[in-house]
Order: sequence, then C-alpha cells, then structure tokens
Amino acid sequence: LHSFPTRRSSDLTSRRVGDEIVVLDLEKSKYLAVEGSGVLLFEALRRGCERDDLVAALVAAFEVDELTASRDVDDFLGQLRSANMLA
Repeated sequence: LHSFPTRRSSDLTSRRVGDEIVVLDLEKSKYLAVEGSGVLLFEALRRGCERDDLVAALVAAFEVDELTASRDVDDFLGQLRSANMLA
C-alpha cells in the first residue's frame, strides 16, 4: 500500500469547478467529481507526491491523526484505481 501512485495523464483531463475538481476520462467518457479533502489529494498527485506525502498533507491541513489520514488516503487512492484513473 505504500507504492507510488501515478495519475494517468494521457487520456485524462481535469478542471477545477468551484470547490471541486472534475476529472474526465476521455477514453471511456466517464467523469469523477472530487471534493473536500480529495481536492487537496488530487492536486498533490498532479505534482507527483507519494502516498506518505499525501498522508502528511491531510494531517497538516485537517489536523487529523496519521492513522485516520492513512485510511483516508488509501480509500481515495482505491477510488481512483477503481475508476481506472491511476496508472
């Protein structure tokens, strides 16, 4: 679970709309709306952050403990993988 998450880039496009990020899979014509702490995590993935960096970002931004942040990051990455939005 501590692998380096890689966001697919060749057939994905994303745009910030208000308080969320809308990610469009151009190949499959599907989209995912990311909001709340997911916006912070998605933007960090765009910058190439690793899983541990994502956990640290949640701890700092939302004042949650590391275990809670780890679970949230793993859930978020799992959702992106399920949507086929991570390489």
